[in-house]
Order: sequence, then structure tokens, then C-alpha cells
Amino acid sequence: MKTALFFTTLAILAFLSSCSSSTHRTSLIEANIVNEGGFSSVKQRSHYSYWSDRVSNAPLRITIKLSDQTAYFHRGGEKVGQSRVATGKQGHSTPLGSFTISEKVVDKRSTLYGRIYDAKGYLKIADADTRRHTVPEGGKFVGCPMPYWMRLTGSGIGMHVGPIPNPGAPASHGCIRMPREMARGLFDKAPVGTKVTIVH
Repeated sequence: MKTALFFTTLAILAFLSSCSSSTHRTSLIEANIVNEGGFSSVKQRSHYSYWSDRVSNAPLRITIKLSDQTAYFHRGGEKVGQSRVATGKQGHSTPLGSFTISEKVVDKRSTLYGRIYDAKGYLKIADADTRRHTVPEGGKFVGCPMPYWMRLTGSGIGMHVGPIPNPGAPASHGCIRMPREMARGLFDKAPVGTKVTIVH
């Protein structure tokens, strides 16, 4: 009797263990993200931003659509990825048109927008615009960080890492903000001269 009970218990434990392992494997597959060249290649399209650059060696083209706050990446006629973005809010609109990446800087800071501190180091203006605000004597201006900067215009519009506080809604001073991983990967993939089209 004891022997039968022992083997029955072992069978139940083995069954439970196999169920647990199967569930764990399934959850890993459903959330499978692998890094390739700085991008997240997301096998399940439930993730909004993804990169799957396995189609061709054709030049990369970028289209930024303001109406859905998304950047689309193409090689040849094939879509190879997309990224959530945040473009210019009201009063700071992102320009429409065709552009090329003309400059790339890993650790860029804005020369227009940032914070102003007084001589004692106290924050005076949190959302400063150097065209409207003056730095007090002995104080300093600290530009907003714009990592993985990719310039599009001579007036300071570009693509870079930045917060996207309300996905699907504009939030920037005119630049195109991207999640860090997507901006970093795009910085590596898109050479100077890459074509960028911004549409409504």
C-alpha cells in the first residue's frame, strides 16, 4: 500500500512539474525579445516598437507619421520595423517634408532648451529657452540631454532619445523623440545621408 502511494505521489509531482515547465516556456516565447545590432527584434508583434532587419541590404528609409506618432523603417519596398515617437507639441510643430540625416552625435545637449541655475546652484527656470530667458550673473545654462542625436535641419530639429509621456501624443519642442533602445539602434543603422520623410 505504501509502495503504491509512493509511486502515485511521484507521478503527480512529475505531472505538476511538467505543467509548470510548459507554462514557463510558453511565457518566454510570448515575450521573446532578442537584441540584434542594437535593436529589439520582437517576434511577437504585440510590442509596438520593433526591428526586424533581415529583408535586404537596400538603403534604409525612415518615414515619420505625425498623425499616429510613429516612425516606420523600410529597406527597398519592405517594412523592417517601427518605433513609437513623440513629435512637436502645439507651438513647437515638427516640420513636414523630406530631409536627410546630416549629423550624428552620441552625447548631444540642446543649445536652446534646458535648465537655468543661479550662482549658488539653485534651479531658477526648469523649462528654459535661451532665446527668451537670461542666465543670471554667475549662473549657468544646462541643455537638455539628447542622446544619439541625428540632425535633420539646420534650425535644430532631429531625432534622439527622449521621454514619451503620453504614447500617441506630441510632447517635444519640435524634435522626434524615441525610446532609448530604438534611437540607439537607429543611430547605428542609419548613416549620414539617410532619407527621412515627415508626413501628417
